[in-house]
Amino acid sequence: MIREWNGPMRTLLLSALILATTPVLARDTYPPVEVLLQTGKSVIGEPLEYPEGKAQITMAIVTMQPGQKTGWHRHEAPLAAYMLEGEITVDYGDAGTKTYKTGDALVEAFRSPHAGVNSGEDIARILAVFAGAEGVSNTVAEE
Repeated sequence: MIREWNGPMRTLLLSALILATTPVLARDTYPPVEVLLQTGKSVIGEPLEYPEGKAQITMAIVTMQPGQKTGWHRHEAPLAAYMLEGEITVDYGDAGTKTYKTGDALVEAFRSPHAGVNSGEDIARILAVFAGAEGVSNTVAEE
């Protein structure tokens, strides 16, 4: 005897099949994600701390000419950076110096004064993303 699947049973079976395949479809269509950096510390080992207040993300591209210097400064908020092109060398005082090149990702020192210079022969471009707060300066010059 052949039983026909009509009515509520057919609807239930089709619904179950659709729901069972939905996560697979979503996983197969979402583009690959390459994690560039995941950390809880800055490049010199400072634990990350977000400033108090209403959260504010600031995204900027910093462009430095060959030989150009930043001067000594510090950040009031964590700064995630990605080297779009070029090369910079940063002096962290007692923590030493580090050179960053195209494709490098980092969380910059934020409470410790530091100074950078474009140490390459070409323009350096850095994507800078500050995880700050309203009314908090992202960068403060040191005297």
